[in-house]
Amino acid sequence: MRLETARMDLFRRLWTARKLILVVMIPLSLLPLPLIHPSSESSCAYVLIVTAVYWVSEAVPLGAAALVPAFLYPLFGVLRSSEVASEYFKDTTLLLMGVICLAASIEKWNLHKRIALRMVMIAGAKPGMLVLGFMCCTVFLSMWLSNTSTTAMVMPIAEAVLQQLIYTGIADSHDDSDTVETQEDENDKEETLNKNQLELLYRRDSCEKPELCTLSEEANGLALKPVVGPDLPKETNGYLPEAAIDIPVPKKPKIRRDSLYPTKRDHMICKCLSLSITYAATIGGLITITGTSTNLIFAEQFNNRYPEAKVINFGTWFIFSLPIALIMLVLTWIWLHCLFLGCNFTETCSWSKKRKTKREILSEKRIHEEYQKLGPISYPEVVTGLFFILMTLLWFTREPGFVPGWTSLFEKKGYRTDATVSVLLGFLLFLIPARKPWPSAFSSKSKGEDDEEDEEDPLAPMITWKDFLRLMPWEIVILVGGGYALAAGCKVSGLSMWIGRQLEPMSGLPPWAVTLLACLLVSAVTEFASNPATLTVFLPILSALSETLQINPLHTLIPATMCVSFGVMLPVGNPPNAIVFSYGHVQISDMVKAGFGVNLIGVLVVMLAITTWGVPLFQLTEFPAWAVMRNVTGSL
Repeated sequence: MRLETARMDLFRRLWTARKLILVVMIPLSLLPLPLIHPSSESSCAYVLIVTAVYWVSEAVPLGAAALVPAFLYPLFGVLRSSEVASEYFKDTTLLLMGVICLAASIEKWNLHKRIALRMVMIAGAKPGMLVLGFMCCTVFLSMWLSNTSTTAMVMPIAEAVLQQLIYTGIADSHDDSDTVETQEDENDKEETLNKNQLELLYRRDSCEKPELCTLSEEANGLALKPVVGPDLPKETNGYLPEAAIDIPVPKKPKIRRDSLYPTKRDHMICKCLSLSITYAATIGGLITITGTSTNLIFAEQFNNRYPEAKVINFGTWFIFSLPIALIMLVLTWIWLHCLFLGCNFTETCSWSKKRKTKREILSEKRIHEEYQKLGPISYPEVVTGLFFILMTLLWFTREPGFVPGWTSLFEKKGYRTDATVSVLLGFLLFLIPARKPWPSAFSSKSKGEDDEEDEEDPLAPMITWKDFLRLMPWEIVILVGGGYALAAGCKVSGLSMWIGRQLEPMSGLPPWAVTLLACLLVSAVTEFASNPATLTVFLPILSALSETLQINPLHTLIPATMCVSFGVMLPVGNPPNAIVFSYGHVQISDMVKAGFGVNLIGVLVVMLAITTWGVPLFQLTEFPAWAVMRNVTGSL
């Protein structure tokens, strides 16, 4: 017994120290690889495997693991220290910094909350339309903000609505038994109700005064049965003999005492709305280059590997990914509606229905109250919205492709990128005052409020450096830099070409089959590993595979980049999943069941896109000249 206890204690200590053991044992166990085969390829492979294991296992923080190439490449003679350092700060880092400046202004002045509540108010309070409204506003916000920030912003609003649903105490049953007539219905049916109402006076033993009971026979179908007996009252009031009657009470849904939710349907609504937000954040992040860190990783690695390819910019990516997001949004909503709310879409999509349930009225009231708390739109919100629109327009019109962009006005070409616009507008947010430079003629503030504002700095900017630092994801910046460093090492050492030669047996497969295999593999791995780490590992491999098979690299890289975001089946798949899971409405089994359908929808829609409108957009039918040049240069 004592031996068994000691053994269990040893296992417990080993499990507690598992991460430290992994950090030490992985480099030591792989050390024979560069020692027995001393070459640039083997040394680069050693660094790549160690970093990948650290990323996948998360034995150390992702940012710390991304620093491994910074000291191992110089030690093994793969890259100089100055060359590695230059990989950690690229053009996309500046792009991200500018976007974070705008995101900080949006969050500071509550513009995101105004947009979300307004879109939900437009959608209505029916459960199905409420889910669709939250999904639409989450997709829109996630296009410009990070998926994690968007989920963290929208979930508290959704939680307030869900709590209001729970506190009503009565489920929204299919027959809508507890209804409230709208004003229009009351006017239309006033005469009918007057004809069908029956007024009865009855006296209970415990009551001293008669009460007026008004019942509508047609409205609820209740039958009134006189009680015949010796205690039947004999008095009259001059109009109708008093009679004791039995009034059947409509059966209400039973309250579930073993749950936080009044009914099972309440719980299903909470599950559906919670999961829809994390899925919508993932879908919205696909639309823009800056929507998620994996898009930035792809753009920078692709432009570094193929500098002659001028095909990936904000406009081309948006044109390709917007239809994907819209199709996924509709299909995901249908899937979640069928899974949690049933398949009665006639009820959900009926705009002509005039009868509203108590639940819907209270939900709409709560949403309107939250919106009223924001007050009238403020000057900082207007400035932030203008900057948001201006940044989008400048990104679209820089090099639209079908017409000359605004960069053609400059003599020197190729100097201005999306990062130039992003950093310029972000810098201006640190300069523009957050207060109006002119007095408002329609100001409704009291004198005391004006005095309080006068005490503040009248030239305080839209955002401060603290606002920027609070949102700036430096871990992602270092992680992206580590991916660039790994890619540079694979390129210089020749490891990418060696990997490509090992994959030559796959040359008999058609391009769509290679892409499908890549999508399925990436979407499976990303369920257990972080999205940026997974993509950073797979991009060099897929690039080498495409060059070896003479396939346009975009045919495999773009679908893999999108599918790496579909880690939606587990809470550890991505931070938005963890945020939604922390609210307690969903279980892991719910996430797996719903996430599998979303994952399948995503892969199929991406495959549809890359084989249809992606072909003319990126000229995927031919092996491009910029890939041929890269292939020839790498083989020399």
